[in-house]
Amino acid sequence: MIVYVYAKSLPEAWEKSLVELKNLGIVIDTEYGEKSIDAPAAIVVEEPFSEPRVHLRGIVAGSLKGLLEYVDEVVYGVHDHLVEKFGYTYHERLFSYRLPNGVVVNQIEKIIEKLKKAPYSRRAQAITWQPWRDLETEHPPCLQRMWFRVIDNKLVLHVHMRSNDALKATYMNMYAFTELQKYIANQLGISVGHYIH
Repeated sequence: MIVYVYAKSLPEAWEKSLVELKNLGIVIDTEYGEKSIDAPAAIVVEEPFSEPRVHLRGIVAGSLKGLLEYVDEVVYGVHDHLVEKFGYTYHERLFSYRLPNGVVVNQIEKIIEKLKKAPYSRRAQAITWQPWRDLETEHPPCLQRMWFRVIDNKLVLHVHMRSNDALKATYMNMYAFTELQKYIANQLGISVGHYIH
């Protein structure tokens, strides 16, 4: 079964997604040797910056400070120096995507350039997956693709996840990814639209 959630705010969307996962998910094996409750999902957040924006139960980092540090990691790359140790960060893959030939692509910069030139474009997307590395690594990125569109003069973000721990990661990912959405919207001089996770 597929989980469909529509909500106004991030906390409401996350809570609804947990209920739907419990009701519709199936138990599967994982490559980590554990069981998981699994269901494909489409979580639509109508106003990702509406209040309340923070859900204290969703902050696996343990505190609001930890959540904000995670935002700094995703949006500003404060942990990119740890890539050699951990294999990747989302910021590194989005802002410094390294091809096998050594060429580095700042996908976020390219998205901003693309949407400034053609706000109607459906090509403004960034990927994290590196098949030459990630198919065999023990902990590949869960985030696969970010697709940015301008609709009604608002920046919409549609995120595709390979896997997403509903309790430990989903809320913090949604929060940080919408901060990146706002960062790009600010660069474009427009407001934030809906978010799909």
